[in-house]
Amino acid sequence: MQHDTSLYTVKFGATRVQVIASIIYMRYSKMRYLKFYRSFNRFSMKCFIHEALIFWKYVALMCIIDNTNLARLRGSGKNAVMAPEMKQFAKQYGFEFICHEIGHANRKAGNERSFYTVETNFFPGRTFENLEDMNQQAFDWATLRMPNRPVSKIKIIPAKAFEHEQVFLKKIPAYIMAPYITHERITDEYGYAAIEGNFYWVPGTTRFDVKVLLFCDHLQIYHNRKMLVEYPLPLDGTKNTKISPEGEPKSKYQPKNRKRPTASEEKILRSQASEVNAYLNFALTMKGSSRHRFIRQLYSLYKKTAPTVFAKTLQRALKYRINNMDTIENIIRLILKQSNYAMPLPEIDEAFKNRPAYIEGRFADEADLSIYKCSSD
Repeated sequence: MQHDTSLYTVKFGATRVQVIASIIYMRYSKMRYLKFYRSFNRFSMKCFIHEALIFWKYVALMCIIDNTNLARLRGSGKNAVMAPEMKQFAKQYGFEFICHEIGHANRKAGNERSFYTVETNFFPGRTFENLEDMNQQAFDWATLRMPNRPVSKIKIIPAKAFEHEQVFLKKIPAYIMAPYITHERITDEYGYAAIEGNFYWVPGTTRFDVKVLLFCDHLQIYHNRKMLVEYPLPLDGTKNTKISPEGEPKSKYQPKNRKRPTASEEKILRSQASEVNAYLNFALTMKGSSRHRFIRQLYSLYKKTAPTVFAKTLQRALKYRINNMDTIENIIRLILKQSNYAMPLPEIDEAFKNRPAYIEGRFADEADLSIYKCSSD
């Protein structure tokens, strides 16, 4: 069998993104397994091969790869030495990695042809909402459509050829555990452990260190070798999200160190006036916490200022290239002073005199306000 990866640019809705296609290919029967990743590292490679072999239930004795450092420790071609981690990984399935000689990519020509088939048969006419949708379509294409379609000049049907090929393959043991990565995590005072950019709630009221086993599609949280909870991994792109067990009430507390994005505040500000949008294009050159802090301060100022005054203020701030918040507040005071701005009177509903509370209070004693009067001297 052969394994390789290739980089593609695709659209998720209207957004162009880069994805990495990973294909494992049975050379005789021409069976393929295809999956796409945002990034591809050694753990991704192990997860992909495990997923494919568990689906097929059989494995060839050799897996031809290029001289990638995902599996190779040093050397190249016949002199390549595999990383002990990957050598042990392959051993439990009953195969070994073999690197082809540099410049001899024809040793895995079947995989190179598979990528051409992906480009000419899988991509055309398809649209993808997200990575999960893309991988579901790839799974159906590689395991349902292509195995039952005649391929090559001799019109071989991969599904039938694979049935014959199984006699010469090795059956996958039923007890193999999926690959995982171990993380040591601290549970914060609100009961959350941070993993892969999200916050997972740890059951119990005691705050202790936990061990997290991150699998291909889920994670498990352990304490003292006892599994406390298991979570499916969230959808691709999910970050800075609180995740709690299904059916349990969500905690009202925020996890420690949780990021507070300002996308909604920025959107509201930009929608107010063209002057505000132009000023933000000038001022928002900083990144990280400084950017978020500036947006929050500006949004707080917007909530306390009349829209027309706020727009004039940022128009003047843009003219003089000002991005200091204290100076912007001084500009507001100056505009109000120069225009003799008067606070609008509050609207009073005269129907309040008919309310029972008002009618009942009419007969109460007048309040003694003499203590608030200024002295004559």
